[in-house]
Amino acid sequence: MADTSDFRNGLIIKFKNDLYTITDFQHVKPGKGGAFVRSTLKNVRTGKVLDNTFRAGESVETVRVERRKYQYLFREAGGLVLMDNDTYEQITVAEEMFGGGDKYLKEGEQVDLLLDDNDQIVTLEIPLFVQLKVVETEPGFRGNTATNAVKPAKMETGVTINVPLFINQDDIVKIDTRTGQYMERIKN
Repeated sequence: MADTSDFRNGLIIKFKNDLYTITDFQHVKPGKGGAFVRSTLKNVRTGKVLDNTFRAGESVETVRVERRKYQYLFREAGGLVLMDNDTYEQITVAEEMFGGGDKYLKEGEQVDLLLDDNDQIVTLEIPLFVQLKVVETEPGFRGNTATNAVKPAKMETGVTINVPLFINQDDIVKIDTRTGQYMERIKN
């Protein structure tokens, strides 16, 4: 058990029967009354953010998690097969754990798994940005950079995103996996 004096950014605590990571905290000592700690907590599983106030010295249950790097190998009926980069052990992770981010992963991509003391998966993190090749889109025309018009483009993983008009087939683009938006074209 720990208390509010042990708070630091990134600490994972058990709160309201779920796991939260502390993203921000501030110790407040008002002129009148007891001290307290204002904190911003992010749910590890859902990503939901909430603000909470703890009394100074209040006990909280901390959770130790280990971050391990895995490599995405292939997709099968039960989910996605990942391989531990250190032990070469393979595990299958359900698609629901990815929260829709699996559609941006190509084979060989790195994924971080957060595991608890019992080697149970707490959550996983895919890269924030990926570089994917455009396999199908309408041809682009020179000079179509002045407007913010977009067109659909199918990527090598099968996902379709909106890209600017100047993007052509076989171009490599950078995509934000949190929003699914085009970021920039990568020069070859």
